[in-house]
Amino acid sequence: MYGAKLLIFMLAIYIAKISVVTMSQFGSQLHGKSKRKLYGNGKLKKKNRDKKRYEMGGYFANTRLGEENQINAVRSRGASQKNKLKYAAYANLLTKNGYKKVKIKAILQSNDNRNFARLKIMTKGTVIDTDEGKAVITNRPGREGSINAKLVK
Repeated sequence: MYGAKLLIFMLAIYIAKISVVTMSQFGSQLHGKSKRKLYGNGKLKKKNRDKKRYEMGGYFANTRLGEENQINAVRSRGASQKNKLKYAAYANLLTKNGYKKVKIKAILQSNDNRNFARLKIMTKGTVIDTDEGKAVITNRPGREGSINAKLVK
């Protein structure tokens, strides 16, 4: 009986350790270098310290094609705000006469991930179909809160 309780307790501690490793702290992702980096002579590099909270990155904005533009304001350091574009329907298209607001019809190709076009996720370099024709996204919509694009010849 006592052994079973001890086994359950040890299993709970093990699961808690796994969840701490896989879950991120403070709602941020721990971006960083590989734990398997080597020096030129083959010696394993060791991490000097863990990241501090202010050094942690945020989550991927995952900008998708939607009915209208939806912006999420996220608090950043110093109580400033970052505008992350969650859904996009319009893009600022650079033409010979200047910028023009056009509707996005479809997402044709993404160089970041081949599944992004299927999932309708837009990042920098994604080829989109607009009212004016094919265009490529020139900015980072998850960071700037809008989509700027230029026509593809």
